[in-house]
Amino acid sequence: MDIVIGVDIGGTKTKIGLVDKNGKCLVQSFFRTREFPDLDDYLDKIKTTSDELLQSLEVKPNILGCGIGAPNASSKNGTIENASNLVWKGSVPILEKLKERMNMPMRIMNDASAAALGEMLFGGAKTMQDFIVITLGTGFGAGIVTNGQLVDGYDGFAGELGHVDMTIGDGRLTGLGVKGGLEAYVSATGLKRTILYMQSKYMVESRFRDVAYNDLHGEDITKAAEEGDEIALKAFDYTANIMGLALANFTAFTQPEAFILMGGLTNSGKWILEPLEKYFNEYLLEVYKGKVNIMLSSMEGKTAAICGAAALIWEKQD
Repeated sequence: MDIVIGVDIGGTKTKIGLVDKNGKCLVQSFFRTREFPDLDDYLDKIKTTSDELLQSLEVKPNILGCGIGAPNASSKNGTIENASNLVWKGSVPILEKLKERMNMPMRIMNDASAAALGEMLFGGAKTMQDFIVITLGTGFGAGIVTNGQLVDGYDGFAGELGHVDMTIGDGRLTGLGVKGGLEAYVSATGLKRTILYMQSKYMVESRFRDVAYNDLHGEDITKAAEEGDEIALKAFDYTANIMGLALANFTAFTQPEAFILMGGLTNSGKWILEPLEKYFNEYLLEVYKGKVNIMLSSMEGKTAAICGAAALIWEKQD
């Protein structure tokens, strides 16, 4: 049985799974990234976790390699560079050091770009030549495919659309210090920040008046919207407006057939998606209207990032 080890490095969790040729994650595990501030200890943990998963299989597999998705990862250099939500700073030679522990073919790529490869191989983009995957988690990531090819960039850093300056409103800073950057508004974190902004702007009653920022959770904001909480509804509308403008702008670059959304913010369902569709179609140039779909990823949410990372290796198989 051929399998690939998929590793998704996130600011909160590192997820590891074993993925077969059909994009099915056979077993998976995770640990908290920040519990390993020393890089060597962290890489040792990836190795031991991978070994435990491999030993849990009833049949000894043939390991084709290890694919890694990570924020600010350079596919060309094998490094993670200046990631805002990871504890290791500067240029981190993660591929070189992990290969010392796991001697196998290995690739690393920006997590959203890896997700785009996963959608091409295993998800809803199997028949598409032009699409953009948008990951809406702690930040805002983008993986761009045009003419059937992933847009990787000169140095492997293409698609950092979360740090595009939208020059809007109060000019929030992103994790990389970009004023007015998209991810400061359109992400799970951005939605929480907008709840506070709406409370300062409007005096209407809301369940969030007595909730501290660190106690805010996306599912609570969704539940509040379902109950008609005006602050929650305004926050979703504000977020969707900014995202609709951004996606309309991105359409002008590559004219994708679809934007495929994944990540925690998509769990808000119609409260984000319905106003997003409305604003997106308002902002689109006339020549693109009716030609670009907004859709949710068809990959299983809990394993989508792992399968995307594994796609880096499966893509190279005949």
